[in-house]
Amino acid sequence: KSISNRVLLLAALAEGTTVVHDLLDSDDTAVMLAALGQLGCGVERQAGITRITGLGGHLGEGKRQADLFLGNAGTAMRPLTAALSLLGGEFKLSGVPRIHERPIGDLVDALIGLGCEIDYLGNPGYPPLQVHPVALDALHLSAPIRVRGDVSSQFLTALLLALPLASAKQAVEIEVIGELISKPYIEITLNLLARFGIQVQRDGWSRFTIPAGSQYRTPGSIHIESDASSASYFIALGAIATPTPGQPGIRIEGVGADSIQGDIRFVEAARAMGAQVDSGPNWLQISRGNWPLKAIDLDANHIPDAAMTLAVMALYADGPSTLRNIASWRVKETDRID
Repeated sequence: KSISNRVLLLAALAEGTTVVHDLLDSDDTAVMLAALGQLGCGVERQAGITRITGLGGHLGEGKRQADLFLGNAGTAMRPLTAALSLLGGEFKLSGVPRIHERPIGDLVDALIGLGCEIDYLGNPGYPPLQVHPVALDALHLSAPIRVRGDVSSQFLTALLLALPLASAKQAVEIEVIGELISKPYIEITLNLLARFGIQVQRDGWSRFTIPAGSQYRTPGSIHIESDASSASYFIALGAIATPTPGQPGIRIEGVGADSIQGDIRFVEAARAMGAQVDSGPNWLQISRGNWPLKAIDLDANHIPDAAMTLAVMALYADGPSTLRNIASWRVKETDRID
């Protein structure tokens, strides 16, 4: 999901046609595709291939106003808020009731500080939003754009994906305030930006610079790897349900040791609990190792989505397990801790 919606937005902002192979079919990608169609992108789907004809960084005539319904998709709401704030149109962004409870104020504050014009249509700090047009040459780019990093990494991702639109004449700098959570998701963002021609420079996890003259360039075609978060369920199943240690267990294809997703590190936690996991570039093989599983005490901030699967594995462990640093669960599609 995270890769799919980032790729769709980057393809939309680039000039030319990007052929996307194995795009995830989900609610999140469906609302992103619908929104891109409303903005004037060409969207053509057939048998495992999606062709996106991009905007080249500019909205076409008659496409500068729209009401966009984004469901419960944080991976669409946050990045589109940033991109549309810079594209120069009048847009309403809304979704299901739950997304109107998911915070977006830190991103909006950063964009307003840049000179964008955004109004809250409901509770301050939350969608729905009204984005107003602004001229790129009116933006305040001389000072770093400051954004909090301790609520959701999607705020920083949204700025990184959108700000090349404003970098034609000068470099754009982003400064992260506070501890940046979910860093592996920023790694995905930087990796995919590079695939589309944007080479972001970073100083640790607190300062990111988009070079002057950055321009989105389509890679022509791009393959979406399978979802490491979803793979965690089947990793756990192999660790729990393989009848006898040493039996072949479960093989997962489409994601493996070469994954760019942070949640592939769920494999490390599963191994720590006693699972037997072998891997290749694009596959995983899981079987029962230790039984019962071993209890763990883990800072799970680096695998925020997959860590929930560890809670299930912990039921089969030889003692109490502790998962730490997972406050971001409370502001996801549901309050996951509750």
